[in-house]
Amino acid sequence: MCTLTAKYNVAGPRYTSYPTVPYWDNNSFSLNRWKESLLRSFRESNTQEGISLYIHLPYCESMCTFCGCNKRITRNHEVERPYIQAVLKEFALYIALFNERPVIKQIHLGGGTPTFFSAPNLDKLLHGVFTLATKAANCEFSFEGHPSNTTQEHLETLASRGFTRVCYGVQDYNLTVQKAINRIQPFEQVQQATARARAAGYSSVGHDIIYGLPFQTHEHVIHTIEQTINLAPDRIAFYSYAHVPWIKGNGQRGFCDADLPSAIQKRQQYETGKKLLTAAGYVEIGMDHFALKTDSLYKAQEMGTIHRNFMGYSDSKTQLMLGLGVSSISDSWYGFSQNVKNVDEYQSLVAQRILPVNKGHLLTPEDLVIRKHILNLTCTFETSWEDEQLRFPELPDVLMKLKELETDDLLEIYATKLVVTTKGKAFVRNICMPFDLRLQRNKPATQLFSMTV
Repeated sequence: MCTLTAKYNVAGPRYTSYPTVPYWDNNSFSLNRWKESLLRSFRESNTQEGISLYIHLPYCESMCTFCGCNKRITRNHEVERPYIQAVLKEFALYIALFNERPVIKQIHLGGGTPTFFSAPNLDKLLHGVFTLATKAANCEFSFEGHPSNTTQEHLETLASRGFTRVCYGVQDYNLTVQKAINRIQPFEQVQQATARARAAGYSSVGHDIIYGLPFQTHEHVIHTIEQTINLAPDRIAFYSYAHVPWIKGNGQRGFCDADLPSAIQKRQQYETGKKLLTAAGYVEIGMDHFALKTDSLYKAQEMGTIHRNFMGYSDSKTQLMLGLGVSSISDSWYGFSQNVKNVDEYQSLVAQRILPVNKGHLLTPEDLVIRKHILNLTCTFETSWEDEQLRFPELPDVLMKLKELETDDLLEIYATKLVVTTKGKAFVRNICMPFDLRLQRNKPATQLFSMTV
């Protein structure tokens, strides 16, 4: 495994979308064409499956130096209500475009720190959403909770609005690591937050754990995993720290590159963590995720309904996902758009009744085929071209590029399908890259992505 790690540890996308954001063709994108894409998707899907909402709540009281998300650091909670008003104004612009009441199947509140916002203000936000929309009967609502500030009131308020899933950011329980990433969070705090969520009726409680953090050792990962298993969260995201300081600026400059574990040490951390989680009854789901067999995400993987988008993995899909709030990304299936990243600019645009879109990409017929293959690989660890619609001219070249990975026992290639092996699951990003025709045709001169290990 060490030899494979050294061989395949290259810069590569995480494939939350295809094409990946650096390869979006913003030159052929326009707001009018984006609106046409939205309307097409809405008309095709709203009555059958509903739509999803991702709402970005960017505020945090302190900077976590591992974080690559768009955030604004402040202790001034007066910012909450104007921001919520802006999000609701943005949503109203989409409602006016649809000219029909949407059915909301999924909501995810991300950040930033969603629980920076008070429970009453979150309730105002959701009340405003459902003044304009209908809640689906089989809805799935979730939020990212910070263990230090997610209160009983937060949990009960969101539960009353239909939220059944919360994910807590744990990262690591070692104090040295916590100081390095500026996230001091005792185990007892997470234990209490987990217990409160279950008492409030949440059917799925998740924990996020990161390996490859500064000063993090093999023993630290073992300790964190063992403590996590004691709390038995339903889902666990166990993923590699993405060190991209050239993108995120000073937020990831709180330590030196030399303070980070090597690629081989990171792979050892992952393999040990995976072994411990598997022994405790967790099943690997897609990339970097694990779930108990009682959780809906495991059941979705078994039934083949699991989906992946900018919100992560979900147990079902909607064709249309609207991203509301600063820097949020929307997905119409036929196209993507991303909002402006500055809060003041965002609020100014929606105040003028202008959709705050900064850039986007409209998928070509080829993009749609490649997107399906990459989704298959990241969700089910296999893909097929038996259906003629999933064939493309470069497929023989792609399979040739994958031959070496097959020789290394990372995948198996058959006449009309490809299957990732157990060993290969740790290298899914590498397996997706030959399918990424935009990346293959225009390889970057400088590093755009985090390392695959």
